[in-house]
Amino acid sequence: MTTKNIQQATFGGGCFWCTEAVFQEVKGVDKVVSGYSGGSVPGKPTYREICSGLTGHAEVVQVTYDANTISYEDILIIFMTTHDPTTLNRQGADRGTQYRSVIYYHNNEQKEIAEVVIKEVSIYYNDPIVTEISPLDIFYEAEKEHQDYYKNNQAQGYCSFVITPKLAKLRELHADKLK
Repeated sequence: MTTKNIQQATFGGGCFWCTEAVFQEVKGVDKVVSGYSGGSVPGKPTYREICSGLTGHAEVVQVTYDANTISYEDILIIFMTTHDPTTLNRQGADRGTQYRSVIYYHNNEQKEIAEVVIKEVSIYYNDPIVTEISPLDIFYEAEKEHQDYYKNNQAQGYCSFVITPKLAKLRELHADKLK
């Protein structure tokens, strides 16, 4: 019996519905939770407060994965290639600091790996990467209706026009890493 090496990664790449849907497809990922991090207001923020852009929080996902199956480096490469890390505070039509590209590291090893991965993938982009790398402070789980959003709402317009094409790109770029 093989022992699991359970780790967590936390990052935001625009709308958490998109990022959650991507990582639910990845081999070795046990759980993906949508939430908020990086803000400066006290207490647990709500989705409505986050959408105002006034709390400083980003929409993020916290990915729990088995590092014996997939590495943190591979998780970050998937993250960096399934959103646009060159647009500041924006992903597609979603605009505001809550949609920033950000990696919240859990320890110094994750920070170092994130710095290396950003440098390595930067050659594939015409514009500079603006992904923030910051220590994880507090992760707040988003409301229940934001969990498993794509799985529960695939016919919804945003899902059809934004998330489904993102998943097609994931399958094209990272088929060997998927369930």
